[in-house]
Amino acid sequence: MRINILQHTPNEGPGSVAEWAHQRGHELFIYHPYQFGVLPTAAQTGMLVVLGGPMSPNDDADWIKQERQLIQQLLDTHKPLFGACFGAQQIAKTVGAEIKGAPHKEVGWAPVYRQSNVIAQLPAKLTALHWHQEMFELPKEAQLLFSSDLLTNQGFLLGDNVIGLQFHLEPELDNVREIAVNDYQYPLVGNALHQTSEEIISQGVPAANKQAIYDMLDFISDSQD
Repeated sequence: MRINILQHTPNEGPGSVAEWAHQRGHELFIYHPYQFGVLPTAAQTGMLVVLGGPMSPNDDADWIKQERQLIQQLLDTHKPLFGACFGAQQIAKTVGAEIKGAPHKEVGWAPVYRQSNVIAQLPAKLTALHWHQEMFELPKEAQLLFSSDLLTNQGFLLGDNVIGLQFHLEPELDNVREIAVNDYQYPLVGNALHQTSEEIISQGVPAANKQAIYDMLDFISDSQD
């Protein structure tokens, strides 16, 4: 299967999503629409992964709107979709959900709690990396998948082929370092988790995060069988 990844900033790459794709024997293509304005077609896409970034789905850039057109085409053809942070917001906005400021800016490590048993092997609690101050409203017909102590809508499952997470499970330790050293100022102001970039790096990445993202990617890709 061809997996197309939409990356939106240099320091937020696919992380363990790429490792999962290679282990499962899939082809991986990474696009940078914010820089090059290039997107795959729906026909070229077996699965779409939409990563995070500093922009908002409410911004007026043409490439952001074009991404949602692609997402809609994939929804119409029941292709698997996975979104992280901005990516989850893009999927939610595509299906009519509102994107707005979150009640708290969350930057750093904090627990999220599973709210659905549909993907039964997911643990009841994960320690995830948060890097956001906007949120999605839960899309109509979606199941709430995760919540945190500060935000109810942390993840959703739409049908059997679409998952959106407001937080990040995909970064491995080198990726966390890359995010934190380049965007080190972001945690410093108004952060409800009260963590610095140094503290975020020193936390390390729980092994359970990689397994959880593998389980979710397996779940949505199995929807094609």
